[in-house]
Amino acid sequence: MDAIEERIAHLIRQVEDLSDVVARQSGEIDRLERRVALLMERAAEAESEGQGSVPLADQRPPHW
Repeated sequence: MDAIEERIAHLIRQVEDLSDVVARQSGEIDRLERRVALLMERAAEAESEGQGSVPLADQRPPHW
């Protein structure tokens, strides 16, 4: 019985550790998504200011 209780205690600890890792990674992913969105906005602004025309994302490819 003691061996089972010890294994359960270890498993509970592992689940808690994994939960902490998942929570931390979720926060990191949220921060990275915000940074990517900001970078995309900046790139679009720079592209539209630099060319004074339609951004490349809105243009048709040259083979059309």
